[in-house]
Amino acid sequence: MRTAPTILHLDMDAFFASVEQASKPSLRGKAVVVGGLGPRGVVATCSYEARVFGVHSAMPMGQARRLAPHAAYLVPRFELYRSISEQVMRLLRELSPLVEPLSLDEAFVDLEAGRTAWDAASARLAGAKLRADIRAVTGLTGSVGLAASKMLAKIASEEAKPDGLVLIPPGTERAMLEPMTVRTLPGVGPATGDHLRRAGITTVGEIAEAGEDELVRLLGKAHGHALYAMALARDERPVVAERETKSVSVEDTYDVDIHDRVRVGVEVGRLADRCVRRLRASGLSGRTIVLKVRRYDFSTLTRSETLRGPTDDPAVVREAAARLLDSVDTTGGVRLLGVGVSGLADYTQEDLFAQAAGDRPEEPAEEPETAPVEQHSPSPAERRWPAGHDVRHAELGHGWVQGSGLGRVTVRFETPYSEVGRVRTFPVDDPDLVPADPLPLVAPVMRGPGGEPARRPGADGAGRRVAG
Repeated sequence: MRTAPTILHLDMDAFFASVEQASKPSLRGKAVVVGGLGPRGVVATCSYEARVFGVHSAMPMGQARRLAPHAAYLVPRFELYRSISEQVMRLLRELSPLVEPLSLDEAFVDLEAGRTAWDAASARLAGAKLRADIRAVTGLTGSVGLAASKMLAKIASEEAKPDGLVLIPPGTERAMLEPMTVRTLPGVGPATGDHLRRAGITTVGEIAEAGEDELVRLLGKAHGHALYAMALARDERPVVAERETKSVSVEDTYDVDIHDRVRVGVEVGRLADRCVRRLRASGLSGRTIVLKVRRYDFSTLTRSETLRGPTDDPAVVREAAARLLDSVDTTGGVRLLGVGVSGLADYTQEDLFAQAAGDRPEEPAEEPETAPVEQHSPSPAERRWPAGHDVRHAELGHGWVQGSGLGRVTVRFETPYSEVGRVRTFPVDDPDLVPADPLPLVAPVMRGPGGEPARRPGADGAGRRVAG
């Protein structure tokens, strides 16, 4: 393990919810929950204001609504989250060529490899500058951990939340870890934690005291060795810049079990098209098509078929997925379907056996947007208006959907740079209302005649918003 705290871990604060708050003035400082809004939806993330009421990630959305009925419940806008994530990752790559993304909002950085830091003082400066740059570019906050290993850097960023920076000086790691709960260590989930608790081990210090032999007896050789090393603050894992993508997949959970076999087939075809769009966006193709089916009784089946060569042809993937579905009994209903492609390559092999004679590769069909199902089945027009998504009105301008149902859609007209906006309700088929692309979270700087920065409308001389 290195002798300077030059591994940085960045974790954006409540990322999806913070993006929604930054883009919607009326939600700033309010409880916001992002996720699937149907009866079987789960929380993707929530703002810190919602966490006060006990809401957390992976919680069933119904439970979240009971805990925080006053919160704003929004459908994710993944394209916007990805674009902001790319901005953040570019800032990280300015620090070092060794950046290891873990998700859209989380990454490790080897500052030593980028010659950005070599000791505690320079590492702290790099972390502070990164946090300031992220705020300037995106308007969001991130928490930074700095340590001599990946495990400790991640623990430090957790300690820094929200919107902070924690550096663990080399030589202090054991003392810091000892009083922490065993769940602090990577790989210790609820089951392992309970197993250790029954053996009288509840803290990291007690793991170290138990000794390696006892941990191997309790947890098995591989897990026991690894956990003992982590309790001693040993972690030699390097920051890996590129992670090989092993598969591309998409899946949907349905609010009501699907019993109609024809509809199940339609859904599988739609998922295949979505999967191919994601495959092509990554510049990849694949040889193995995978179908996932979760039935009414929560039993989950997977089927796969390997082609003669890699493909990104939607017709090939659809037909292979349909053949796999033929081997699955859906009697009783289906609650989840998924289609994936593995065995990835960066080239394709055309004219595979699944195409009919004379067929040409086709583009995947456009996927219709879906809206949350509340107390009624949404009409096709209502499905255009997911809660939280952007719209534009011919006269009133840019806004976002607060909710839709019973043939109407409610919109709040505001932008990331405006004051709290007014609310209006329209018929779902109003010709003046159309879906819109999200606006940037940080307004572009306007220039005066001489090239100097000019004030935005509704801003004071420092660029702050002021009441109109």
